[in-house]
Amino acid sequence: MADRDADDPVSLFRRHGLQVTAQRLAVLRAVSRRPHGTADEIEEMVRAEIGAVSRQAVCDALGALTEAGIVRRIQPARSPARYEDRVRDNHHHLVCRGCGRTVDVDCAVGSAPCLRAADDHGFAILEAEVIYWGLCPDCRAATGTGGPGEAAR
Repeated sequence: MADRDADDPVSLFRRHGLQVTAQRLAVLRAVSRRPHGTADEIEEMVRAEIGAVSRQAVCDALGALTEAGIVRRIQPARSPARYEDRVRDNHHHLVCRGCGRTVDVDCAVGSAPCLRAADDHGFAILEAEVIYWGLCPDCRAATGTGGPGEAAR
């Protein structure tokens, strides 16, 4: 699990004031094993691990973990929400327009927010959330398109 200060999940939950439940533990393990997984994918993994679990229990656990800052929720345009346990480092994402594969991209410059707005309108900007869109190597190979030079056009 990323950025956990070497805490075990039980200590992590307690430090954040969360009740420790089998569902929450299983959800966190699933998010750790499947970064950028959707709620459906996480539900499937949790069900395979602990048996019967309701969709609502998985969604509630994802919500509680996100609210506590243990899990990060991202939602690229026209895509279901995705969850990861890499938190508090202001990294960005690259999403394939062909298959939806999502990967982490470290900030290009410095620390958070790592980008400057042309006009901050008086806001104290704490974070920048950037999603790069493109075609992954597999989709580029399958379609014969989207080479590096084509993205700049």
